[in-house]
Amino acid sequence: MMDNKWNLTISASPHVRYSETTGRIMADVLIALAPAMAGSVIFFGLRALLVLLVSAAGCVFFEWGYRRLLKKDCTIADGSAAVTGVLLAMACPPTIPFWAVLIGDFFAIVVVKQLFGGIGKNFVNPALAARAFLFSWPVLMSTWAAPQTALSLFGSNADAVTEATALSYLHGGQIPAQTLLQLFMGNVSGCLGETSALLLLVGALYLVARRVISPRIPLCFLGTVAVVAFLLPQGNDRLVWTAAQLCSGGLMLGACFMATDYVTTPVTRWGQAVFGVGCGLLTMFIRYFGAYAEGVSYAILIMNVCVPLLDKIGLPRRFGLTKGGAGK
Repeated sequence: MMDNKWNLTISASPHVRYSETTGRIMADVLIALAPAMAGSVIFFGLRALLVLLVSAAGCVFFEWGYRRLLKKDCTIADGSAAVTGVLLAMACPPTIPFWAVLIGDFFAIVVVKQLFGGIGKNFVNPALAARAFLFSWPVLMSTWAAPQTALSLFGSNADAVTEATALSYLHGGQIPAQTLLQLFMGNVSGCLGETSALLLLVGALYLVARRVISPRIPLCFLGTVAVVAFLLPQGNDRLVWTAAQLCSGGLMLGACFMATDYVTTPVTRWGQAVFGVGCGLLTMFIRYFGAYAEGVSYAILIMNVCVPLLDKIGLPRRFGLTKGGAGK
């Protein structure tokens, strides 16, 4: 063995120097979400802003409290908890009570993230898992306020003016009452992150330009939904039906911000492509045949569980191994 002439400490490979940090990535995600967050406040008022702030603050608090209680390093500075809180809030209706938001925050941070070891070790998306858990209170999670409704900031919104969402029409095999322009621009009822496909796409393009995410998963996800909708229009105009499916519900939010999570998606290119296609197929299967009108959240969660298997797709063969796995 050769002597270490320069008395250097050699660490294990790979030896890569990279200036990007978790904090910078999370800051970019929050910047990308800013247009959609602003749109939700414009459409639903200050109540939407309060839901966003309470959720983000709740996730940060629960992460700080858990780490402090177990005498672990504080990790709230990386911004991942705040991003989880914002994403969870955007997956909830503006009328949701604050106590329910905080329960979702606790489930996302403590149960899904920290109990599995913290950032980078959870096997499903924390925000989506918390949203699925909050459907233990189905009425709270499926009461849709009409845009521009004067919602109470701190009290109950049980008497708020409600209206049918575009997904409720699509689930019944009908073209939504809302126009395609309304669906694309926003100003429709739904969760905070379902209001404007345009604003979500603006944020996604920012993330692609910053190289925070690859367009592979969103394109495969949205492309699969478009193909299925075009081939199975349920007696409606194909193009209108396809456009309505793409612009309705949490599809844009899920495809661009949830399905691209580094931790819960494959690392290989072919694995990412299959992941996106699988999300699209499951979304449309649930929308067409499920009792629940939306399928994005559950589709992504199901595919999250399949990631260890998908990571084997496209994995290069190790040098010196034959097809059967034995060395030469």
